Amino acid sequence: MSGAGQEQWVFVCATSQLLPGESTVAWDGDTAILVVNYDGDFYALEDKCSHEDFELSAGTFDGEEATIECVLHGAKFDVRDGRPLCAPAYEPVPKFPVKVDDVGVWTRDDRG
Repeated sequence: MSGAGQEQWVFVCATSQLLPGESTVAWDGDTAILVVNYDGDFYALEDKCSHEDFELSAGTFDGEEATIECVLHGAKFDVRDGRPLCAPAYEPVPKFPVKVDDVGVWTRDDRG
């Protein structure tokens, strides 16, 4: 779809359905996207640990520290930028754009 010109955004939820400290998962095609509300700001990451192919949404989102921990081996990531914070993960998790409008929260997989 490169060169399509128009980006297709995926509706996540109304802002009132994702309160600070909460998370949810949206799908853009075959890509699961973890969307979190950290202190009133929304962030989106691929719902897949960079250490092993396991969904981050099964782990614990710490709404005070802005981290998500993979339940498989304990890797932690910063939800604001996807960077790994401890072993066994050394690669960041892909971060996706988020937009908020009167309808709600939107995201998309922007990897060409």
